[in-house]
Amino acid sequence: MQRMTAGLLSDQAPWETWVGKVEEYRTRAGRFLGVSGENVAVLSCASEGAFQVVSSLDWSGTRNRLVTSDLEFPSVGNVWRAQHDPIEVVNVEGIEAALLAENWIPLIDERTKLVSIPLVSYINGTQPEIEQVVKHAHSVGALVFVDAYQGAGVVPFSAAGIGCDYLVTGNLKYLLGLPGIAMLYVRDCMNVERSAQLTGWFGRTNPFAFDPEVVDYPHNARRFETGTYPIPSAYAGIAGFEMIEQIDVEDSWEHVVGLREQLAGGLTELGYQLDYPKDIAHRGPEVAVVDENPVALAEYLAERQIGTSPRGQRLRLSLHAYSAEQDIEALLTALKKLR
Repeated sequence: MQRMTAGLLSDQAPWETWVGKVEEYRTRAGRFLGVSGENVAVLSCASEGAFQVVSSLDWSGTRNRLVTSDLEFPSVGNVWRAQHDPIEVVNVEGIEAALLAENWIPLIDERTKLVSIPLVSYINGTQPEIEQVVKHAHSVGALVFVDAYQGAGVVPFSAAGIGCDYLVTGNLKYLLGLPGIAMLYVRDCMNVERSAQLTGWFGRTNPFAFDPEVVDYPHNARRFETGTYPIPSAYAGIAGFEMIEQIDVEDSWEHVVGLREQLAGGLTELGYQLDYPKDIAHRGPEVAVVDENPVALAEYLAERQIGTSPRGQRLRLSLHAYSAEQDIEALLTALKKLR
């Protein structure tokens, strides 16, 4: 943020510098996702990315089904359901059931246009069987949208490795940035069915032509972009990428898994009820405690400088590369005193 404000001292609106920073962000985002930066659109949030995807598809034919699940983050699920007919939204019911590909496959057939599945669920940090779902969806001609926001930066993955058609994530969480910026990966930028209806001057071939009558679209992911970029968040996003690039996510994931199991074991010994999958393959970067009043529990821990996140009837305890055993010990000690 200091880098950005320093640039304002010499030029009140240094557009060349700002656009250059956005392009640096795009390049780093592509490298992080394991794809070309040309396939990455820079947007403001995951909801915007979801809308750009759903509005660029033609739903008028027999393929008008969109399959989602109870694992979906609300704002993405809201976007799917806010669209008008003829889109048919079909939901995989059950938080635990939606972890299993066998419960997705019967709903994904030749009527399906798009399948939306998270890399990690926001509810309890669990990981669905995404590879099997993607494989089946593609076998019947359906496209796949992945929300990776809850895992990007701590769970090892690449957009190319998943094989999805669209992927959205942002820098607020494990990528160590600020809210206000997100990246949308688009596998095939050339053969879009419809041009994005939500657009703006940075969605043009030459934004600085300043022509309100010409609505042309670039042949890369910038065709999904809209108005002025979130410049402060771009600076912070780059700083986050710089930090993440200093670690090996595969190695840090092993570290996180070890701490996660230590934490889950300690919580169980204290008598806490966990929303924690029996199958280790479904466990993600956090442990969710089921509690009657998770907000009060979070406030109690915050007074002891322990940051947590209450959601519904769960208190989410998230881990990252910088987490350490003493953090786990401090948390368990605080909870033991409360008990």
